[in-house]
Amino acid sequence: MNADLHVHSVHSNDGKQTVAEILNECRVKNIGAVALTDHNEIGAWEDVGDVSDIIIIKGIEVTTSEGHILAYGVDKLIPRNLPIKDTVDMIHEAGGIAVAAHPYRWWSGIGGENVDGMGFDAVESINGRSLKSSNYRALKLAKKLNLPIVGGSDAHTSPSVGRTFTVIPDECKNEKDVIAAILNKQTQTGGDHRTKLSSLKYVGLNILRWMRRGFKKM
Repeated sequence: MNADLHVHSVHSNDGKQTVAEILNECRVKNIGAVALTDHNEIGAWEDVGDVSDIIIIKGIEVTTSEGHILAYGVDKLIPRNLPIKDTVDMIHEAGGIAVAAHPYRWWSGIGGENVDGMGFDAVESINGRSLKSSNYRALKLAKKLNLPIVGGSDAHTSPSVGRTFTVIPDECKNEKDVIAAILNKQTQTGGDHRTKLSSLKYVGLNILRWMRRGFKKM
């Protein structure tokens, strides 16, 4: 079963798709599980409604003092702008697992040197909005640290949903099963990387957004 474990909705300040649109896209592309991982927001969880055909993972992309961390399976909002170790500990206290999101992405990755020894449960080894070289380094890091791997599209618009993914066991029936599969290293990853041209456009756009936010992190 394919799962997209990094998706943003309109509850992210840069998200362009509703939760309903995300779920419809998952159905069209046969994505069996999706993690709703808005930036420092959990409003998307309430928009899901009664869904039985797609596994929903409650997630957050948490901004730390050094970059972004993915939280899966948490039961509440995690405060932003804390040190990495404090954020990881709070994710665990909230019943979730902590994943190093696109660790080598300039701008929002925490860097490989900040993953070791911090208590991370997994590494995002492929992200649809990261360059192939960055994703390769992330996979290499996961292997070096003997950590499980996940992949996600980092989709902010519907066409990108499912382009990058995690393969999980077909036996997974709920969020708990998906998290167990990650921790037990029963996952594989696949999909597309960001092109260099697209990356240049992305950097330019984010610099503009950064300036509009008063030079504050997302």
